[in-house]
Amino acid sequence: MSTPLPGPLALGPYLLPNRLFVAPMAGVTDRPFRVLCRKLGAGYAVSEMVTSRKDLWNSLKTSRRADHEGESAPISVQIAGTDAAMMAEAAAYNIDRGAQIIDINMGCPAKKVCSKWAGSALMQDEPLALAIVEAVVAACAPRGVPVTLKMRTGWCQAEKNAVALARAAESAGVAMVTVHGRTREQGYTGRAEYDTIAAVKAAVSIPVVANGDIDSPRRAREVLAHTGADAIMIGRAAQGRPWIFAEIGHFLATGDDLPAPRVADAKRWLIDHLHDHYGLYGELTGMRSARKHIGWAVRSLPGGEDFRRRMNGLESCDAQVEALTDWLDALAAEHERLPYLTVEPGAANDEQDQDEDQERRLTA
Repeated sequence: MSTPLPGPLALGPYLLPNRLFVAPMAGVTDRPFRVLCRKLGAGYAVSEMVTSRKDLWNSLKTSRRADHEGESAPISVQIAGTDAAMMAEAAAYNIDRGAQIIDINMGCPAKKVCSKWAGSALMQDEPLALAIVEAVVAACAPRGVPVTLKMRTGWCQAEKNAVALARAAESAGVAMVTVHGRTREQGYTGRAEYDTIAAVKAAVSIPVVANGDIDSPRRAREVLAHTGADAIMIGRAAQGRPWIFAEIGHFLATGDDLPAPRVADAKRWLIDHLHDHYGLYGELTGMRSARKHIGWAVRSLPGGEDFRRRMNGLESCDAQVEALTDWLDALAAEHERLPYLTVEPGAANDEQDQDEDQERRLTA
């Protein structure tokens, strides 16, 4: 049985080629990763969040996040903050640097973000959340830039207000809303629930995107059927497996599983990605931050964990590329296609938390 997503999706003046989106993830969805995912089947990608604090705009981290060189349209940038005027100014700042869509972050559960009452913490203060939405829309609308909103189901189990916020956001001019099926209180623990996303879809007429625990083609089909969402957003499942978008698209269209990528193809994609990554970050930071991307790519392959530990001891970009090339060539000699192993549930989550901490230290 197939569940084809109906055609492209209009978002403001842009026509997204499909409805399989890359979620914004701190320390992950930089420009090289977004380009790779779109090359391998994603129809749309949102950047890592950019702070609304003007004093940090000249930092190395923000300058990298505002670098969209070679990225295909539409370029979507997520902004985060707690002050409506500052968020409006941040929207204008990013538009001047190439952003064509502005996404408001009300979904990040990270303590570093929520301790400042940004991200999903804003869901506790609906008047402030709406003031931010209105200010950002006012800054973007005259320039023809759509505004989107990413949020959670609510602050906690007893306070799920996604439906109310989605309605208010639509009335304020938001063009699309994404809902992660967890509360802020849950963080990334437990399981995502999709009833709230279905309720949001029933309550608004703008496109609704479902997010949370969509880690396989079959789960994608189940979530679409349950929520009636217009699109789905993939986050952690794309780490190390950016071809998941092609796998989901093929399954939804045909009902058949797409064979695993050929090892030779995966090698070419990953090596190209590494070179793009080094080009953005430079030798030292690029070598260090690439470790997590390589680790994600090999963790579910035979011998991948041993290789990851060995690779983490290498101290140059050339050494990383050479080691990964040799390891994948050896794998290709035994397997035409990637021979996936089972990864323990929760392992990816723990690795993401550790890698985000490392990324913040390296690029602050």
